[in-house]
Amino acid sequence: MKLPQAKDKGKVFMTCTIEQKHTWENIYPQHILAHIYSGELTITYGFRTLTFVKGDTLLVPKAQLSRSVKTPSEAQPFKCVSMSLPEEQLREFYQGRTTLSTWPEDIAKERPVTPHPLWTSFFSSLLPYFEMQDELPEDLVPIKINEALTIIDHVDKRLSTILGTFGEPGKIDLKKYMEEHYMYNLPLEKFAYLTGRSLTSFKADFKKIFNKTPGKWLMEKRLELAHHKLTTEKKKATAVYLSAGFENLSHFSFAFKKAFGYSPSSIQNNQHFSQL
Repeated sequence: MKLPQAKDKGKVFMTCTIEQKHTWENIYPQHILAHIYSGELTITYGFRTLTFVKGDTLLVPKAQLSRSVKTPSEAQPFKCVSMSLPEEQLREFYQGRTTLSTWPEDIAKERPVTPHPLWTSFFSSLLPYFEMQDELPEDLVPIKINEALTIIDHVDKRLSTILGTFGEPGKIDLKKYMEEHYMYNLPLEKFAYLTGRSLTSFKADFKKIFNKTPGKWLMEKRLELAHHKLTTEKKKATAVYLSAGFENLSHFSFAFKKAFGYSPSSIQNNQHFSQL
């Protein structure tokens, strides 16, 4: 099963967010190289959270489930440049270079790309284009991508290992993956893909491991997490439902009251103190 693919073209664009916060979940079909000009970017992979600030360059690997939060600074909006790296160009660049057949999942979920003066020069060279428009002219994109790949190959071989590896995700430990990622609001088809399975084999393996259907297990785990955040961490329902894997507040409130017999708001009003 393949993740829906974007056109195999690169793209270099500027993101500017002025809201207090902007949160979204994603599985990118292409690797994304990003550089933070201002504000803060927080990315969560399962239970691991990384924070990137002004001056950081980072790689967001393809086919990896993550939740991102953009936060502006007090004086400036969140501002970054993002560069999607198409597989066709990566294959061409790394042809003849030594790479591994696979790479450890956690290798990209660490700290920023190694700082280097070449990065400062590279991203500074993009700013004049973004002063005219939010996206780099199409004919310049492959040139700038190749320049970025050359810098990576020179200053951070760790990333070359990731970018020079191709193929679909292999079958992985379903129990471990689901226990680390149940709080992401994804359809079962995506969970199946990310664990290297067809939807049919995903459901069958899931039932063998957890002795429940995926839908029932996911709902129970998400409500359990939400209850903990409300009662132990003393968070408000509006700050909990997204991080617990619910699409909207009304659905969360309905499911919560059905499961526990009282609403999330009653906990905030100190009407209930029961624990799971």
